[in-house]
Amino acid sequence: MRITDVTVELVDLPAPPPFRWRTGLPGSDGPGVGGILRIHTDTGLTGEAHTRCGLIVADLVKRRIREDILGRDPLWRELLWHRLWELDRIEEFPIYALGLIDIALWDLAGKAANLPVHQILGTYRDAIPAYASTVTFSCVEEYLDVADQCIEAGYAAIKLHAWGNPRADAELCQKLRTHVGDTYPLMYDGSAGFDFTDALYLGRALSEAGYTWYEEPMREFSVTAYRRLAERVSVPLLVAETSDGAHMNVADFIAAGAADSVRTSAVYKGGITGAMRIAHLADSFQLRAEVHGPGIVNAHLCMAIPNTSYYESLIYSNPITREPAVGPDGMVRAPSAPGIGYDSLGY
Repeated sequence: MRITDVTVELVDLPAPPPFRWRTGLPGSDGPGVGGILRIHTDTGLTGEAHTRCGLIVADLVKRRIREDILGRDPLWRELLWHRLWELDRIEEFPIYALGLIDIALWDLAGKAANLPVHQILGTYRDAIPAYASTVTFSCVEEYLDVADQCIEAGYAAIKLHAWGNPRADAELCQKLRTHVGDTYPLMYDGSAGFDFTDALYLGRALSEAGYTWYEEPMREFSVTAYRRLAERVSVPLLVAETSDGAHMNVADFIAAGAADSVRTSAVYKGGITGAMRIAHLADSFQLRAEVHGPGIVNAHLCMAIPNTSYYESLIYSNPITREPAVGPDGMVRAPSAPGIGYDSLGY
C-alpha cells in the first residue's frame, strides 16, 4: 500500500452557540472554514482527520507536507510521525496541525484492519465516565445551578472554567465545594490566566477545598515556575496541556517535580502516536495522563489509555445540553466503527 495523494477539502462551518470564556480569551467563534484532510492510497482506502482551521492546514499540506509523504507506506506511522517533526523544524507547525497526518494514518490503519482505532492501540476499557467541563458563566449562583443540572444528568465530576480573577475564582470554587459536598469530584482549569503570585493564591484555596486537580494556571513556558508552585500547594497540578514538544517537553515537567499528572491529546500532542507516547511516559512514573478535550478521536484514546480518569465533555449553555456521546448514566462508550468512525452516531 502506498500514499498516492494528500488533500484537504474545505468545508463551511456554522457559528457554534455563543458562549463566554475567561477574561482575556475569546469565546465562541463565528462561522469558519474547516477542513477534512485525506490521505489517499493505491488500494482505494482513505484516512481522514478533521480540523476547524482548513485554510491554514490546506496551505501547509500544499507547501510542506504532501510531497514529503507521497509514495510512502501509510502503515509506517512511526517514520511518518518523525518526518512531520523534521518538517516542523523548518515550518513550526501550529500545535493543532502537527498531529493531523498521524490521525489520518491511524484512521486508515483501522479501516485496513476493519477494527476501531482503540482496538489497534490495544483496548483497556469499553466505557469511561464523563466529566462536565464548563464554559464561563455569569455569577456564583449560575454556576451552582449548572452544577446541579450536571449532577442530575449523570456527570461523574465537574471542572470549572471561571473568570480569571484569582479571588473571585477562589470564592466560586469554595462555594461550589460547599454546595456539592465533600465527596463529589471537582476540578479547576485556569486556562493559563495567572502569573505565579495569583496562581499560588488560588492554588491554596483549591487545596483547602479538596479539588481533584488544578489545571494549567500559568502559561507553560517555564517549568521552573510550575516546580515552585508544586512545592507550595497540595492540590495536584495537571500540566503540559499546550506546551510544545509532545513527550519530550512533558518529560521535563515530570523530571522537575512540576507535574502530579499530565495532559495528553491527539490535537495538541502530535496526533494519536504523540498522545500514546505521553501516556506511556506518565505511566512509567505512576502518573495519570488525562485526555484533553471531547470528540471521537479523544474517545479512542480514553478507551486505550489505562492511566486516564475521564472523558472531557464541554457544557456550553444554561440550561445544559448533554453531549450526545454521553449516556444518561454519564458514561461514554467505545466507538465501534472501523478506523476513527467520524460518522458514528453520538459523536
